[in-house]
Amino acid sequence: MKQSFHPEYREVVYKDIASDFIILTRSTAHTSETIQWEDGKEYPLISVEISSSSHPFFTGKQRLLDSEGRVERFKKRYEKLKPAKKKS
Repeated sequence: MKQSFHPEYREVVYKDIASDFIILTRSTAHTSETIQWEDGKEYPLISVEISSSSHPFFTGKQRLLDSEGRVERFKKRYEKLKPAKKKS
């Protein structure tokens, strides 16, 4: 197996900047930032804008769309544009 073919798979810390949630995991992502973890070791730090800690789907703050109201408005608008049928 080629040594330089595969990227380095190492332990890294991901930090959600929106909620200050941090997790230690493994990744091949590269970064120049580092952070000291709870075990006293220093790990590469990858900052992310959104994670399961701050995403509306996972936090339960997801906004539901009113699809029925949209369909009714579309039908109402379409009826205005449709030519009137002639009575025979």
